Amino acid sequence: MGVILDIMLPFYGRFDHLKAAVESIQAQTDPNWRLVIIDDQYPDPEPGEWAAAIAAEDSRIEYRRNEKNLRISGNFNESIRLMNAEHAIIMGCDDVLLPEYVTHVRTLIAAHPEAALIQPGVSIIDADGTAVSPLADRIKYRLRPAGTGTRVASGEELVTGLLRGNWLYFPSLVWRVDELKKRSFRTDYEVVEDLVMILEILEAGGTLLIDEDPIVFHYRRHATSVSSKRGPDGKKFVEERELFHDAAIRAEALGWKRARRTAKIRFTSRANALTELPGAIRFGSRDAVRSLLRHVFGG
Repeated sequence: MGVILDIMLPFYGRFDHLKAAVESIQAQTDPNWRLVIIDDQYPDPEPGEWAAAIAAEDSRIEYRRNEKNLRISGNFNESIRLMNAEHAIIMGCDDVLLPEYVTHVRTLIAAHPEAALIQPGVSIIDADGTAVSPLADRIKYRLRPAGTGTRVASGEELVTGLLRGNWLYFPSLVWRVDELKKRSFRTDYEVVEDLVMILEILEAGGTLLIDEDPIVFHYRRHATSVSSKRGPDGKKFVEERELFHDAAIRAEALGWKRARRTAKIRFTSRANALTELPGAIRFGSRDAVRSLLRHVFGG
């Protein structure tokens, strides 16, 4: 059997988390995967040396170091360029696959080859690997489409739900590679570039397969993520305003009235910005406070 899944692993972060991610891939019960570690010029050479040594021992693993720092979205685009299989994930370098991830994904792909995206079952861990249930993820759970079991979602209803609140876990998503090869991640974004890509695919008619059971992916949530860093300074919400503005225009062109209205209201995003105000005040940045207030109360 050929490679079922390309696992792209853009790296810039903690060495111990990288080790845990790679070891979880090597522990898969289905061996038909390919791993590409893409080092985005991380300044400490030790993780790269370790990854190169692992790649020398396992023919399924490749280690590459970018000639220059491409930043987050640029490294995602490099991941697309290097994909060979029909399906792939762009895994976080701090996340963990459970042993049955590839096996389960293979079953889902066989049953739903038309799906442009697959959201498998995810649980949340903290920086130390302990299971947690933060408020953000409890809200995400409530925002997901109603229903149980494996199900397909698409069209305006799905896009409207994602504009209400992005309940997907990007690093866990399985992508049909031909959909990604048609596009690229926006390099002017560093927080919402994943949702922009997802919306483009869904607005073009792509479908999402939702499968919440069994849990096959551990998503690591911690304070050093880009979105966590850029909430209090307001930069995250500058990107979100642009995303919603553009989404409203596209929804109007498609005749999707509910999606357009949701993008214009952006209630959940406004509420999220409101929760970041105390941090911005403590940070002492008037610019951040003004940016957040504009996001909460502006048009």
